[in-house]
Amino acid sequence: MVHVHHRTAHVDGQTVFYREAGDPAAPHVVLLHGAPASSRMFRELIPRLAGDYHVVAPDLIGFGLGSAPPVTEFEYTFDRLADVVEAFLAQRGIIEYAMYVQDYGAPTGWRLALRHPEHVRAIVSQNGNAYEEGFVDTFWEPLWRYCESRTPENAEPLLEALSERGIRWQYVHGVPNPDLVDPDSWLHDHAQVSRPGNHEVQLALFADYPSNVVMYPAVHDYFRASQVPLMAVWGRNDRIFGPTGAEAFRRDLPDAEIHLLDGGHFLLESHLDEAAPLIAGFLDRTMDRGRSGLGEGSARRR
Repeated sequence: MVHVHHRTAHVDGQTVFYREAGDPAAPHVVLLHGAPASSRMFRELIPRLAGDYHVVAPDLIGFGLGSAPPVTEFEYTFDRLADVVEAFLAQRGIIEYAMYVQDYGAPTGWRLALRHPEHVRAIVSQNGNAYEEGFVDTFWEPLWRYCESRTPENAEPLLEALSERGIRWQYVHGVPNPDLVDPDSWLHDHAQVSRPGNHEVQLALFADYPSNVVMYPAVHDYFRASQVPLMAVWGRNDRIFGPTGAEAFRRDLPDAEIHLLDGGHFLLESHLDEAAPLIAGFLDRTMDRGRSGLGEGSARRR
């Protein structure tokens, strides 16, 4: 039986809630969640990986069960989100790792990779964008408009996306059988983003999103220089990050593995049984290849 631990760490003056399972001496896998979710999105994936890996899934600041200080006390930018995750990993002694990135987890993870490319052994991107082709215009146009002019009128559609109805849509759109998606997922997310002051937190991160696009050329340079093993396992019906975002990885990583499944944005909610073996198989191959330097005791446990 795999035991998943629910823990907190104090990092840079913030409390980071995280889920952890597996032998700390095994190769590390870091799971970085999207918005408006939290490490809860990995609750079923973690036990499937922890038999062979040390799996850690932190909540980003402003999300989940960790710190969510008001915007007057924390600078909500993707740089700062990455700062806290970087410090958290260093505190936990996690130096070399594979990372799984989804939605906001992607620009957070790209920053970690750009800062320390030697730390990242492999990447799984699940609807985690790195190319402009991935943006679905109908979803993103209101956000770009708000970034250009942060008026209450332009904020209104973004706040609607944080409503229970808007978050439910993120979970069920593109899913052939929506009743497979646990309602607790969007209800949990809605409760968290509805905490006092959290709408301002989310608007600050929306406003900073263009910084991720500006970073893309550097990410592409990193891909070309490192040829880091990467697998995109993607919900092809996602109306936030479309499948062209997955296919674009091969432009800079010709050996990237691309799997388009018949799901939406939060693929683990509806297609875990299809996605998990792909993820585990990819990690088996790439972590074997990159195990040198992981340290004594990091060999796969059979």
